[in-house]
Amino acid sequence: MSARFAIAILAVLLTAAGPACADLKQALAEPNLEKRSKLALDNASAQLRHVKEAYQKGDLDAVRDRAAEALESVEVAAKALKDTGKDPRRSPKWFKKAEMETRDLARRIEAVQQDMSYSDRPMLDALHAKTQQVHDDLLMGLMEGKRK
Repeated sequence: MSARFAIAILAVLLTAAGPACADLKQALAEPNLEKRSKLALDNASAQLRHVKEAYQKGDLDAVRDRAAEALESVEVAAKALKDTGKDPRRSPKWFKKAEMETRDLARRIEAVQQDMSYSDRPMLDALHAKTQQVHDDLLMGLMEGKRK
């Protein structure tokens, strides 16, 4: 089976699976780890938009599902960058992009939480905590001095 044929089959399967899970599966299928992190963070951002829309419609089950997928996407992005084995100080391009995206994502999560009822806000606490942790780890990797 040729690589192009396999990619075409994968694209058809992802399209059939629906748009919500296609982006994370696409990210997981990406062989380039830096691009995988970018795709995963893009998916987390898209899922956060869906969280806001679902909450406005009153669908709390969809909010939980979308928040869980966003959390998984942030974890995939962090793992992909870590698995590159690169030093963020020597090759900062993808690390800095991920740092800025996670900073933006954490702020947007806070904004969505502020729009939610006080009793519903804990649904996004795990997502916010993980996103902030990944952001802090990326920032420390970029800013820390020489390795001893």
